[in-house]
Amino acid sequence: MAHLAAKWRMGGRKVVPEILDHLPPEDPEARRSRRDLRRINFLMGNERWVCRAIRKFSDAALRGIVELGAGDGMLVAKLAHSFPAAPVTGCDLVPRPDRLASRVIWKQGDLLSADCEMSGGILISNLFLHHFEGASLRQLGQLCNGFEILVFNEPDRSTLPHLLGGSMWPMINRVTRHDMHVSISAGFARDEMPSLMGIDPAMWSIVETCTWRGARRVLGCRR
Repeated sequence: MAHLAAKWRMGGRKVVPEILDHLPPEDPEARRSRRDLRRINFLMGNERWVCRAIRKFSDAALRGIVELGAGDGMLVAKLAHSFPAAPVTGCDLVPRPDRLASRVIWKQGDLLSADCEMSGGILISNLFLHHFEGASLRQLGQLCNGFEILVFNEPDRSTLPHLLGGSMWPMINRVTRHDMHVSISAGFARDEMPSLMGIDPAMWSIVETCTWRGARRVLGCRR
């Protein structure tokens, strides 16, 4: 393990393309990698944490829950089931997933487009923001202005998640092996996420935590 620790010793963020983003959706490797990612997401406890966080802010949830980068729709589907009185919206470049509950609103489009505006009670990101850097990440930060609560879960950029990920290699395919470590290297260290997004501490009360399983979590409440 020592040589792997040296290989993955952390410096600054490195945002590079992930293989899965460039594979056709029906490619066998892409389908297998998505299954791997669902398993990793479960083991990290990401969606459970998001649901617990939202339950603390039930009034804000009634004003709308919006997920950035909703992908396969698994999380918005779970939120629609868990919070039946709350409007739930998923935003992504990809078309609306099949079999998604009809009450879930799906907005297909580029979140970085000049005409992208959104508002609601709670804004969510689960393993999405680490794909962006610089001006693009700050532009996503501007979307926070339309919300009361921020619930962000992203990779923690540290050596331990790389080592834990390396232990999973026998159980995941080559796409996931590559993309997992790329995601961790593009993740966030302490205080980076709100700072790089331009989230004003005078306007937001931020609580940031990280887990040994490799998640860095930001919970923001408008002051």
